[in-house]
Amino acid sequence: MCRYAMMVYKGHYACFNCQKTFKRRHLKDVDRDAQTSVEAKCPECGNLMANMGLDFKSPPKNDDKQWAHIRDLYAVGITFHSCGCSGPGYIPQDRKAIIDYLEKVRSEYMKSLVFWRYRIEPENKKERELDYQKNSSHLWAVNRNAFKETVTNQEGINYWLKRINEVEERLNIIKADKS
Repeated sequence: MCRYAMMVYKGHYACFNCQKTFKRRHLKDVDRDAQTSVEAKCPECGNLMANMGLDFKSPPKNDDKQWAHIRDLYAVGITFHSCGCSGPGYIPQDRKAIIDYLEKVRSEYMKSLVFWRYRIEPENKKERELDYQKNSSHLWAVNRNAFKETVTNQEGINYWLKRINEVEERLNIIKADKS
Protein backbone atom coordinates (compact mmCIF):
# COMPACT_ATOMS: atom_id res chain seq x y z
CA MET A 1 0.00 0.00 0.00
CA CYS A 2 1.23 3.45 -0.83
CA ARG A 3 2.41 5.25 2.29
CA TYR A 4 1.03 8.62 1.14
CA ALA A 5 -2.33 7.37 -0.17
CA MET A 6 -4.37 7.45 3.02
CA MET A 7 -3.96 11.10 3.92
CA VAL A 8 -2.56 14.34 2.55
CA TYR A 9 0.87 15.30 3.83
CA LYS A 10 2.47 18.72 3.73
CA GLY A 11 5.04 19.13 1.00
CA HIS A 12 8.73 19.65 1.78
CA TYR A 13 10.18 22.84 0.32
CA ALA A 14 13.80 23.96 0.35
CA CYS A 15 15.25 27.44 0.22
CA PHE A 16 18.76 27.16 -1.19
CA ASN A 17 19.52 30.77 -0.26
CA CYS A 18 18.81 30.31 3.48
CA GLN A 19 19.69 26.59 3.47
CA LYS A 20 16.47 25.77 5.28
CA THR A 21 13.47 23.57 4.61
CA PHE A 22 9.85 24.11 5.44
CA LYS A 23 6.68 22.09 5.20
CA ARG A 24 3.87 23.93 3.51
CA ARG A 25 0.14 23.60 3.86
CA HIS A 26 -1.83 22.81 0.74
CA LEU A 27 -3.87 25.66 -0.66
CA LYS A 28 -7.03 23.53 -0.32
CA ASP A 29 -6.42 23.51 3.47
CA VAL A 30 -6.68 27.30 3.50
CA ASP A 31 -9.24 27.92 0.73
CA ARG A 32 -11.46 25.00 -0.29
CA ASP A 33 -12.50 26.75 -3.52
CA ALA A 34 -8.95 27.44 -4.72
CA GLN A 35 -8.19 26.11 -8.18
CA THR A 36 -4.50 26.93 -8.59
CA SER A 37 -1.67 26.75 -6.14
CA VAL A 38 0.47 29.73 -5.24
CA GLU A 39 4.24 29.43 -5.54
CA ALA A 40 5.99 28.77 -2.23
CA LYS A 41 8.12 31.63 -0.96
CA CYS A 42 10.67 31.39 1.83
CA PRO A 43 9.34 32.97 5.03
CA GLU A 44 12.82 34.35 5.79
CA CYS A 45 14.24 35.73 2.54
CA GLY A 46 11.15 35.80 0.29
CA ASN A 47 12.78 33.85 -2.58
CA LEU A 48 10.92 31.04 -4.31
CA MET A 49 11.46 27.64 -2.70
CA ALA A 50 11.96 24.31 -4.44
CA ASN A 51 9.35 21.56 -4.04
CA MET A 52 11.59 18.67 -3.05
CA GLY A 53 8.96 15.98 -2.43
CA LEU A 54 7.69 14.12 0.61
CA ASP A 55 10.75 11.85 0.89
CA PHE A 56 13.22 14.75 1.22
CA LYS A 57 15.43 14.86 4.29
CA SER A 58 17.16 18.18 4.80
CA PRO A 59 20.93 18.33 5.36
CA PRO A 60 22.20 20.39 8.31
CA LYS A 61 22.02 24.16 7.74
CA ASN A 62 25.80 24.60 7.90
CA ASP A 63 26.65 21.73 5.49
CA ASP A 64 27.37 23.90 2.44
CA LYS A 65 28.68 20.99 0.35
CA GLN A 66 25.50 18.93 0.82
CA TRP A 67 23.28 21.95 0.12
CA ALA A 68 25.21 22.61 -3.10
CA HIS A 69 24.62 18.98 -4.08
CA ILE A 70 20.88 19.25 -3.33
CA ARG A 71 20.80 22.41 -5.49
CA ASP A 72 22.56 20.50 -8.31
CA LEU A 73 20.02 17.68 -8.05
CA TYR A 74 17.13 20.13 -8.24
CA ALA A 75 18.71 21.99 -11.17
CA VAL A 76 18.67 18.81 -13.28
CA GLY A 77 15.17 17.80 -12.16
CA ILE A 78 15.99 15.13 -9.58
CA THR A 79 13.74 15.46 -6.54
CA PHE A 80 12.40 13.22 -3.79
CA HIS A 81 8.84 12.68 -5.04
CA SER A 82 7.21 9.27 -4.79
CA CYS A 83 3.96 7.60 -3.82
CA GLY A 84 5.74 6.23 -0.77
CA CYS A 85 5.86 2.59 -1.84
CA SER A 86 9.51 2.28 -2.70
CA GLY A 87 10.91 5.77 -2.20
CA PRO A 88 12.05 8.30 -4.79
CA GLY A 89 14.37 5.93 -6.64
CA TYR A 90 18.05 6.40 -7.35
CA ILE A 91 19.51 9.66 -6.07
CA PRO A 92 23.10 10.35 -7.20
CA GLN A 93 25.41 11.19 -4.29
CA ASP A 94 27.74 13.72 -5.93
CA ARG A 95 28.22 15.80 -9.09
CA LYS A 96 30.13 13.03 -10.91
CA ALA A 97 27.37 10.52 -10.07
CA ILE A 98 24.77 12.95 -11.46
CA ILE A 99 26.72 13.25 -14.71
CA ASP A 100 27.22 9.47 -14.92
CA TYR A 101 23.51 8.88 -14.26
CA LEU A 102 22.39 11.37 -16.91
CA GLU A 103 24.85 9.95 -19.45
CA LYS A 104 23.49 6.45 -18.74
CA VAL A 105 19.93 7.70 -19.27
CA ARG A 106 20.98 9.39 -22.52
CA SER A 107 22.60 6.13 -23.67
CA GLU A 108 19.39 4.20 -22.98
CA TYR A 109 17.38 6.80 -24.88
CA MET A 110 19.81 6.54 -27.81
CA LYS A 111 19.22 2.76 -27.93
CA SER A 112 15.48 3.41 -28.13
CA LEU A 113 16.09 5.93 -30.91
CA VAL A 114 18.06 3.30 -32.86
CA PHE A 115 15.11 0.91 -32.53
CA TRP A 116 12.79 3.48 -34.09
CA ARG A 117 15.20 4.32 -36.90
CA TYR A 118 15.47 0.68 -38.00
CA ARG A 119 11.95 -0.54 -37.26
CA ILE A 120 9.91 -1.73 -40.23
CA GLU A 121 6.52 -0.06 -40.03
CA PRO A 122 3.53 -2.40 -40.27
CA GLU A 123 1.44 -2.01 -43.40
CA ASN A 124 -1.72 -3.87 -42.41
CA LYS A 125 -3.66 -4.95 -39.33
CA LYS A 126 -1.98 -8.34 -39.01
CA GLU A 127 1.50 -6.83 -39.20
CA ARG A 128 0.46 -4.19 -36.66
CA GLU A 129 -0.72 -6.89 -34.23
CA LEU A 130 2.53 -8.83 -34.66
CA ASP A 131 4.52 -5.64 -34.20
CA TYR A 132 2.60 -4.92 -31.01
CA GLN A 133 3.24 -8.43 -29.64
CA LYS A 134 6.95 -8.18 -30.40
CA ASN A 135 7.61 -4.51 -29.54
CA SER A 136 4.86 -3.45 -27.14
CA SER A 137 7.23 -1.86 -24.61
CA HIS A 138 8.79 0.35 -27.31
CA LEU A 139 5.38 1.27 -28.70
CA TRP A 140 3.85 2.04 -25.30
CA ALA A 141 6.72 4.33 -24.39
CA VAL A 142 5.73 6.57 -27.30
CA ASN A 143 1.94 6.11 -27.44
CA ARG A 144 -0.31 4.59 -24.75
CA ASN A 145 -2.87 3.85 -27.46
CA ALA A 146 -0.43 1.67 -29.40
CA PHE A 147 -2.68 -1.40 -29.30
CA LYS A 148 -5.45 0.42 -31.15
CA GLU A 149 -3.52 2.57 -33.59
CA THR A 150 -0.34 2.36 -35.60
CA VAL A 151 2.61 4.23 -34.17
CA THR A 152 4.77 5.61 -36.95
CA ASN A 153 8.54 5.56 -36.91
CA GLN A 154 8.57 9.34 -37.17
CA GLU A 155 6.52 9.62 -33.96
CA GLY A 156 9.01 7.39 -32.18
CA ILE A 157 12.01 9.25 -33.54
CA ASN A 158 10.56 12.63 -32.58
CA TYR A 159 9.67 11.36 -29.08
CA TRP A 160 13.15 10.02 -28.35
CA LEU A 161 14.95 13.02 -29.89
CA LYS A 162 12.96 15.26 -27.57
CA ARG A 163 13.84 13.11 -24.54
CA ILE A 164 17.54 13.03 -25.54
CA ASN A 165 17.55 16.83 -25.89
CA GLU A 166 16.02 17.17 -22.40
CA VAL A 167 18.76 15.00 -20.90
CA GLU A 168 21.47 16.88 -22.80
CA GLU A 169 20.09 20.19 -21.46
CA ARG A 170 20.31 18.77 -17.94
CA LEU A 171 23.86 17.59 -18.60
CA ASN A 172 24.81 21.06 -19.86
CA ILE A 173 23.33 22.64 -16.73
CA ILE A 174 25.26 20.38 -14.36
CA LYS A 175 28.51 20.61 -16.34
CA ALA A 176 28.31 24.41 -16.66
CA ASP A 177 27.49 25.03 -12.98
CA LYS A 178 30.79 24.86 -11.11
CA SER A 179 29.62 26.57 -7.90
